[in-house]
Order: sequence, then structure tokens, then C-alpha cells
Amino acid sequence: MFPQVRMRRLRNGKIREMVRETSLSVNDLIYPMFIDENIDSPMTMSSMPGVSRLPVEMASDEAKEAADLGIPAVILFGIPSNKDETGSNAWDENGVVQRAVHEIKNELGKDVYVITDVCLCEYTSHGHCGVVDMEKEQILNDPTLPLLGKTAVSHALAGADMVAPSGMMDGMIKSIRNALDQNNCKDIPIMSYAVKYSSAFYGPFREAADSGYSFGDRSSYQMDPANSDEAIREAELDILEGADVIMVKPALSYLDILHRIKTKFNIPTAAYNVSGEFAMIKAAGRMGWLDEKKIMYEVLLSIKRAGADMILTYFAKDLARMLQ
Repeated sequence: MFPQVRMRRLRNGKIREMVRETSLSVNDLIYPMFIDENIDSPMTMSSMPGVSRLPVEMASDEAKEAADLGIPAVILFGIPSNKDETGSNAWDENGVVQRAVHEIKNELGKDVYVITDVCLCEYTSHGHCGVVDMEKEQILNDPTLPLLGKTAVSHALAGADMVAPSGMMDGMIKSIRNALDQNNCKDIPIMSYAVKYSSAFYGPFREAADSGYSFGDRSSYQMDPANSDEAIREAELDILEGADVIMVKPALSYLDILHRIKTKFNIPTAAYNVSGEFAMIKAAGRMGWLDEKKIMYEVLLSIKRAGADMILTYFAKDLARMLQ
């Protein structure tokens, strides 16, 4: 006890770094990209400074910039030229994500790991993540599952290294795993958005991905922010259905969930540092209220410390430059 024990002894000079328990590496990062087949030049996002929608032809350039910074992986979100009630462009072999994957892999090969978001919300006219009974305004779980399977297969055949289903449909991992296996894509891993909360932090993303909804909200299929035990059940079910990596989304307000998931299952675990978390820090930094770089680092370090093996973040390029 004090005065013999003094915790401050290990906080000065090089020893401070030597006893550091958590470290951030560029290898922890996944960089989200928005690919829009309706544009021929980048479209900036007012709520997400530094983030743009990109035409398909620029996808490989953006991925190369990330790879040159040492970022190992990107995740692609697509904005199609046509939307319909079932989101049929999502599994079109010439769809926006499929073309972007092809461009990136042709240009960069194994230099970048390409993950694709598998969901229908960017492709449906109503903006929801599945087939909808419009009369009842109800999102239909089971009819959506084969569509997610077809979408995942089309991404894999285009060259994706991993698929990441985000729609929070019950049974989606089993359906996608079966579809991949039946189409000679047994080696394609699945990163499941296993624990995805119905969060207000997604607001800026909806501008970036053009994925707003025409009625209601997504609380009937995304999780209640009040629930923690439910997250354990969601993750366990997805693991049993074949998920190789599980994700918690959002990250910052759900660090307790992230820690529980990692401690309970001890499998590769991702966390999504979402658009609202990004936008808040950028806005406060621009106003001079916070030191943007220090806050960015502290936030991402907290996500890693809570248990994330990989972090999806719009700060990926900023952090990579800082770590250099």
C-alpha cells in the first residue's frame, strides 16, 4: 500500500509505452466506401467531411489509396441506378457493387481485402432491408432470405473476399452460407452484423448510402438499444449458423456489448464506428471544441480495448496517416 506502492512509477518515460495494454494498428482497420453508379465524379457528403460517394470507375483508385496507407480491407456499399420493391439490382451480376469489386480486384488483386455489405435497403424503392407487405407495412423475413443468398453469391462470384450481411433477418447467415456452399463459394467467409441496434447514430450514413425508408423505421428487425442479453442470443445464433466473424454496430455507445460478446464467444469480432460517431467528432473538431485527432485516437482505442479485433471506421485513412 501507499507509500510503498506508487502507481505513478510506471507512467513516466519509455516505461509508459512498455506497459501499455492495448495498441492500435493499421491492420485493425476496415475502410467503408460508397459506390454510386449514377455519378461520374465524387459527390461529397455534407454530414461526413472527407467522405464521398464515388463512381464505379474510381473505386479502384480509392481502394488503392487505402491500401497504400497500409489499410488491409475495404467494405463496399452500392447505390444503384434503379430501385424496385424487391431490390433486384442487389444480385445483378452487372450491379454496382459487383462491378466495383471486379474493378478493384482487377487493379489490386490480393493487395486489398474486399468485403461487401449484403443488404437490400440501398436497392429497394421503400428503403427497408427486405421484402415488404405494403398493405400491412410489414417487413417479411422468410421471403427475404433467398434474395440475400443470391446477393451474397453474386458478390462472391464477382471476386469479393468476404460478405457481410447487415439486414438483421432471422436465419440470414444459414441461408447465405448454404447459398455460397451450393455455388462453389465454400471458402468465402461471412462477417455477420450479428448485433445491430436500431440506432439514431446511423443518420449520416443514410445520406451517404441513399438508404432512407419510406415508412416507419427499422425497429421491428434491428435491436432495441435497451437490450444486452438479447445481443448474446443474436451472436450465438449467427455463430451456430456459420458466421466466421461477428460484428457489433454501433460501437461507441455499445462498448459493454462488445466486451460481453468477445468475452463470451472469443471469436473474431468486429465493431462499426458508425457515421454519427464520426460526424460528431468531425463537427466538434471543426468548431474547435475538441482536438479531433486525439479524440479520434482515443475513441478507436476504446473500441479496440473493449474487444474489437477489427474496426470499420470512416477515420481509417486519417488514423493510418497518424500511425505512420
